[in-house]
Amino acid sequence: MSVSRGAAVVIGAGPGLGMSVAHRLGREGHTVALVSRSDARHAAYVSSLADAGVKAEAFAADVRDRGRLLAVLDTVAERHGPVEVVYYGPGSADPGSHPTPILQAGADDVRRAMEWAYPAVEVAQRVLPGMVERGKGGLLFATGLSAVTPMPALGNLAILSASLRTYAVTLNAALAGTGVYAGCLVIGGVIERGDIHGMISSQPERYGPVAGMTLDPDALAEAAWEMYATRDRAEATFSVFG
Repeated sequence: MSVSRGAAVVIGAGPGLGMSVAHRLGREGHTVALVSRSDARHAAYVSSLADAGVKAEAFAADVRDRGRLLAVLDTVAERHGPVEVVYYGPGSADPGSHPTPILQAGADDVRRAMEWAYPAVEVAQRVLPGMVERGKGGLLFATGLSAVTPMPALGNLAILSASLRTYAVTLNAALAGTGVYAGCLVIGGVIERGDIHGMISSQPERYGPVAGMTLDPDALAEAAWEMYATRDRAEATFSVFG
């Protein structure tokens, strides 16, 4: 492990990409703060990181609860020092989070999807002033392939994906020369070990076979770190669709 660095916050800490990103950041010497809606799996997550020599703490927070989310960021800074890196990748396999096709998606459907985008802005506004003042740090956002490729079936979620991508790449442009980075991972596929992967795999009669449609979260986490470290691009697309 490298020398100690500032705190890294992983928002959307699940068994797939979230934990892979946590391990990758931890290997670089960051103390990792895990954030997810439920604390049911936190003990196992923290133990997994500890076994790898990574110092970590976990917090339960629904990103749509603004007060709780911002309080967690403040607590992380108080306990572990300034937040240096944020990964924003919350998601949900709950039925209420399923997409509404674009021809059926009304304003209420879009507002429901966008509830996952507004917290990204809240988080950025909380941590960016300190990052810019210190001249280092960054934010990584995960979004879906529908951000760049028309996917009518994803409807309201496509609008969410496009919003997150645009926010990330626009931040990247605005932060040029500050020492702070913002970037976006555009993901097209089912992430192995993740909750959505588990849901799809358990119901092949409903969702079809998952073989050939998956992405390795460890490889994605490595790519995310490379983007952050090299800062040579604002976004990268990872897709099983060619």
